[in-house]
Amino acid sequence: MPQAHVAGLALNYDLSGPSDAPVVAFSHSLGATLGMWDGVVARLRERYRVLRYDIRGHGGSATRDGPVEIADLARDLTGLLDGLDIHRAHIVGLSLGGMMGQAFAATQPQRTLSLSLMATSAHLPSEASWNDRAAIVRTDGMAAIVKPTFERWFTAGFASRAPTILAKIREAFVACDPVGYAVACGAIGRMDLRPQLDRIMAPTLILAGRDDPSTPPAMAEVICAGIPQAELVVLPRAAHLLAVERPDVVASYLSGFLDRHAAG
Repeated sequence: MPQAHVAGLALNYDLSGPSDAPVVAFSHSLGATLGMWDGVVARLRERYRVLRYDIRGHGGSATRDGPVEIADLARDLTGLLDGLDIHRAHIVGLSLGGMMGQAFAATQPQRTLSLSLMATSAHLPSEASWNDRAAIVRTDGMAAIVKPTFERWFTAGFASRAPTILAKIREAFVACDPVGYAVACGAIGRMDLRPQLDRIMAPTLILAGRDDPSTPPAMAEVICAGIPQAELVVLPRAAHLLAVERPDVVASYLSGFLDRHAAG
């Protein structure tokens, strides 16, 4: 896959779909890669120009050790769009990607055609718990947190229904750079985007998994109440990585929303 250099880091990305179609930029979860979106974008790329990329420290993107804020990660997306000569885009993010999406839309309103936030939060305490998780992966590697992570990511029956998909997500998770993961944990622990929500002027779709213990629907309700043009959908039989567990349903809601706001 091609790479773009943003803020001195090489970011791995994939750009597909009709060259004259509106751009939809996807940002993934902590500990995942751009491949997390495979099941969703397969249903969109015939009508939209789809941009996916690995967040710094994930997948094929480079890592830099040191404190990073959600705003810095959002600026990575800005730099990637600049490098690809994309002036405006529909922004889609899940979990960490949704946090970045909020920061991007609040500071780049003129570039945000629409915003879709999935399984995410504007504030996710406590900082100490995120620091503890970062310390574990720095010391023991990503394999040390696979079990509790996947218990939050998927509902109980998903492993038996889709073992091949689960194995692919697990492989990417274990391969994630522990330093990149730990740095992102720090950014999440320090994050509080609630004061910025009313600056998001773009039409916004919020999807929450009813069975998500990491970012439950109550957190989505806070975001929805803070953004002037927001709508919230709670998906049944879905936990945190709802774009992987329910790609058909997610793609259906997302494509309907994008079609309504295709021109911005």
